[in-house]
Amino acid sequence: MRESKIEKAVCDYAKTWGWESFKFSSPGQRSIPDRMFMKDGFVFFIEFKATGKVATRLQERMRTRFAKNGFNTYVVDNITHGIEVVDYYINNPKG
Repeated sequence: MRESKIEKAVCDYAKTWGWESFKFSSPGQRSIPDRMFMKDGFVFFIEFKATGKVATRLQERMRTRFAKNGFNTYVVDNITHGIEVVDYYINNPKG
């Protein structure tokens, strides 16, 4: 499945639960996660991939940097996994 289809489905699902999702970019900085999700003072990030694809080495390094600063970042390559990530925060609003 294409990355864009997975991303849209997960973002639409998150929106139904009141999550804001923003396309995240940082000019001059490569390997930033695709989306930032925010609700009630909490933020997490998702790097979307086409089905079967994995994060690049640089994207994994960026995930490590985010984690060291207390931010959860996920790599999602299918709709079901993306919904599971969102559901986790619906059921555990502060992570």
